[in-house]
Formats: sequence, structure tokens, C-alpha cells
Amino acid sequence: MKSRTVELVVSPSEPHFVGDGFRVHNFIPSGFRLDMQRMNPFIMLDYNSTYHFPPSNKPKGVGVHPHRGFETVTIAYKGKVAHHDSSGGGGVIGEGDIQWMTAARGVLHKEYHEEEWSKKGGDFQMVQLWVNLPQKHKMDAPKYQAIKSESINQYKLENEQGVIEVIAGEYEGVKGVASTFSPIHMFNARLKKGAQGKFHFPASYNTALLVIEGSILVNDTAKAPADHLVLMANDGDSFDIEATEEAIVLVLSGENLNEPIAAHGPFVMNTRAELQEAFNDFNNGKFGLLKD
Repeated sequence: MKSRTVELVVSPSEPHFVGDGFRVHNFIPSGFRLDMQRMNPFIMLDYNSTYHFPPSNKPKGVGVHPHRGFETVTIAYKGKVAHHDSSGGGGVIGEGDIQWMTAARGVLHKEYHEEEWSKKGGDFQMVQLWVNLPQKHKMDAPKYQAIKSESINQYKLENEQGVIEVIAGEYEGVKGVASTFSPIHMFNARLKKGAQGKFHFPASYNTALLVIEGSILVNDTAKAPADHLVLMANDGDSFDIEATEEAIVLVLSGENLNEPIAAHGPFVMNTRAELQEAFNDFNNGKFGLLKD
């Protein structure tokens, strides 16, 4: 196996609000080295680093909006989010839970701080990913996967040094609970100080690490503190991370779809004509109904 090198350690961008409930740093797409095609199938990554929301009787969030052509994956680290979509999906994403929504041919969606959590307020920390769909699946029927924390399979490191939570794909024989439309590995590596995690993915897979908590050392050379993203080069298949303090790391690796990307706003298709069709279908009410 050839070692994979670190291409870039990315500092968090200036935060901005999505709606009034999500204060995020945008990592993907941002610049030519982290654009949609470079990171395909991970075509968007917004990270709500830990932020304290005061108590509110009116839950903050994002109102009704459309999606087509991809999947949204929301990973909750702190706080709770309630969500609903026009295909009938919905529920509450609690700490450690994951919402995996396949928009495919089109849904309307909304997401807010869960009502009781909002009344109390507290620290809020989440990741939202957009995962691209292969062209042949972009117009499939929408679906929804509610992944509770207790259902996520774990690989336990030796000497109780931590666990690898396998959300999608496989790690050392432990399989993820999420179903995907293309080869994707998605893990939460929860490491105690000094613990090491070793990872092996095909060199062609686009791979990145988001440091949620703590700090890490990649391949004994590249340092990455909390709230930073590490982009791995496509020059090898193996690398390791060491927690220089207790850490949580979101590990992402997926096969590049190698298909054209045409994106505008909430739609990600393969051609400009398909984008225009998406806007027409949305304007003509073909995404269903959902009250704000």
C-alpha cells in the first residue's frame, strides 16, 4: 500500500447564517481545490461549529425550500433539529443522530431547532453534507433514512482508545447502516488522546477529514486543530491520524462520479437544460406541498 499525502489543511471560513438557525462555515465548494468536481460526490459541506443559541419560544431554522439531484446528510453533534419534507419524511435529529434525505427528483424541505430544545437553548453543532447522485438516479423517487445514534455500528480500537462509528461504507469489516447510490465511506472517529486510527481507501476516492473536536496529526506530519478540514491528495490509499488531544473526526471518502455537474441554488444536475427543467417543475408545483 502506498501512503496518501495531505494536500491541504483548510481553515474555517468566516461564518454566515443559513436561515436564522444555522451559523456555518462553508468548506465545499470553496475555491478550485475544493470545488464540487474536485470533491465529488461530496458537493457541499457546511459546518455549524459549536455556537450557543439562547432560549427562544420561536424555533430558529430554515423555511420551506426545494432540492433536486442529490442527497442531504445532516449529522448532529450538539442540539436537536426537527425537519419535514413533502415526501412524508420527518422527525427529530438528536445528538448523535443522522438524517439522510434523498431528494432525487425533488422534494420541499424545512428544518428548525426542535421546539423543546429551542425553549431551553444551548450549544449547537452540526454538519450538513450534500452527496451527489449518479445521473441514472437523479430522477428516482425521494426517500429518507432516519439513523439513530444507537443503530450506528462501531469498530472498537484496541486498549479502549476509541471507536470508529461507521455511518456508511465499511471499516475493518464493520458495515455502515446507511444505503448509498455510489461507493461512499463516512465515519466518526472518536479518539482518546494518543490514539491512532488507520484508514485505507482507493487512491481515486476523494477524501477529506473534518476535525469536530480536539486536534489531530495526519501521517505524523500535518497538524489540524478543531474546526479545520484536511484534504487528502489522490496519490495513495492509506494514511493514519493521531489524536494529539481527545478528538472527534468526520472521515469522508467516496468514488468520484466523473460526470458533468450543473448546479444552481438548491438543484444539482448534469446539464443546464436539466437545471431549467428543475426550476420549471418547482414553479409548476411538481415538488409537492409543504407548509412553512
